[in-house]
Amino acid sequence: MTALAASAHLGSVVEDRAEVRPHLTLQCPQCGATLGSIHYGAAMVLDTGFRCSNCSFLLSNNQGIWKAITPERQRYYERWLMEYQIVRAAEGRGSGEATFYLALPYKDFSGRNDWQWAIRARTFRHLERTVLPTLVANAQSRAYVLDLGAGNCWLSYRLAQRGYCPVAVDLLTNSTDGLGAASHYLQELPSLFPRFQAELDCLPFSDDQFDCATFNASFHYSEDYARTLGEAIRCLKPGGTVVVADSPSYESDESGQRMLQERRAAFTKQFGFPSDSLASLEYLTAARLRELETRFGLSWKVFEPSYGLRWSMRPLIAKWKGTREPSQFRIYTAVVKTP
Repeated sequence: MTALAASAHLGSVVEDRAEVRPHLTLQCPQCGATLGSIHYGAAMVLDTGFRCSNCSFLLSNNQGIWKAITPERQRYYERWLMEYQIVRAAEGRGSGEATFYLALPYKDFSGRNDWQWAIRARTFRHLERTVLPTLVANAQSRAYVLDLGAGNCWLSYRLAQRGYCPVAVDLLTNSTDGLGAASHYLQELPSLFPRFQAELDCLPFSDDQFDCATFNASFHYSEDYARTLGEAIRCLKPGGTVVVADSPSYESDESGQRMLQERRAAFTKQFGFPSDSLASLEYLTAARLRELETRFGLSWKVFEPSYGLRWSMRPLIAKWKGTREPSQFRIYTAVVKTP
């Protein structure tokens, strides 16, 4: 933890703590057996990784990224990853310049996705004010945060700057829009946070280790919300917090289905494929959230950050034009009950 402690002065949110948890305990994504532990502040460039004594799965480390997905599941996602990267490249995601990543989410130096990054920035500021301070108050040491669907790891970078202990998880590992892009943050951080290539429904962490699990613009990629949320909750300590942010939300399921039809038609026209190789659920509704509350005994808190006048007028404009309701972005948080 020495390297991480050196960056604690960058944020005043986290108090000094006498005890700091030194490691993460890993489990096999294939059979669930305990594999071993890694020290959070270590360089994490081991060549050997961990070989499961139960099923022989190898959790390998490639330039600081732990590969925690089985070959079978890698093949399952192969087509989706290929199509996803084609779409993201066309949208202008990523950059060859470190300045692009170091400015996120507050500034998009590419100028290609300004409005999306403006939303991400306002969401993050809201989390800083309302959610993150609570984690510090409840944690026995620095708060450990699972960044689920981390993408280029901008959220983990900002959390590390503020003295939290993020762990980034994503399927994408490339150096422009995936976990590999985190190398740019070494210009500002003394060492990188752990990064894992893993599916959100099969996380390579033992139970009860994290203070928070956050789905930052990623929860809607799930094919089964209960399974995805349940896996995150498994990794949380009792009393830990789950956060779902910047996933599209609709009042009616019909509007969500119309959005999907429109998007698939647009993708087919532009790219030659509808981008539906996964049965992702793609959006939230109040009914879907209530089902998760009942299933896991949660009570969602709903926050609606201000994204500007133009954004807030969208529902009225859609109603006036007679078009489907637009998506809304909200922040949903819930505390996992103590047994």
